[in-house]
Amino acid sequence: MNTYFPLLLPLLSVLIGYVFALFLKPEAKKNLKLLLAFSGSFLLSLTVMHLLPTLYEAHNSSVGLYIMLGILFQIILEFFSKGAEHGHVHGHEKLFKMPWLLFVSLCIHALLEGFPVSHQHELALGIAIHHFPIAIILTTFFVNAQLNKKAIFLFMISFAIMTPLGTLLSDILPFLNDYYTEITAVVIGILFHISSTIIFESSEGHKFNIAKVSMIVLGIVLAYFI
Repeated sequence: MNTYFPLLLPLLSVLIGYVFALFLKPEAKKNLKLLLAFSGSFLLSLTVMHLLPTLYEAHNSSVGLYIMLGILFQIILEFFSKGAEHGHVHGHEKLFKMPWLLFVSLCIHALLEGFPVSHQHELALGIAIHHFPIAIILTTFFVNAQLNKKAIFLFMISFAIMTPLGTLLSDILPFLNDYYTEITAVVIGILFHISSTIIFESSEGHKFNIAKVSMIVLGIVLAYFI
């Protein structure tokens, strides 16, 4: 795989989602929820089938603890992001300034997601598919809230850069590689929480329907063959 491919995919997915929402103004929430269901299933399957087995090969007895810490850390982040990582943004009130708590928590989330990508390149595709509908939902939310256009651009470009930045940092900072297993376990916990929440929140009333189940199955099958 090309060296720059894992860096470009998450970056481009956010930027494409931003432009898509800005100019096409999608209003079909049902289609976005199906896309979210697919992205959650694909990301969870990649984590379980590829990332988790590789991590346990390290024979580190603390892996399970760090995974649980990752889940807990993501729950804490969501107190500030209000669940934006899995498309859970609501409200039509005007925003007169940058939502800094949302901005910082989302950037931390995206930065951490980038760390395992340097060792597991296929994860870049999962993160890219995960970030695309999130970028559409966030941009649409900010536009409807009448946030300043420059602020929206700053928010989305920063969000787009974070995952590639995490991957670059894991490559160039040796001490991060020394703790690769622990950091990756934390990220797996984050991904577990995010992807499972997406799957259960992507339909009204938490009811499974044929279209949603089809998207989930498709995500699992594609992840298996990567």
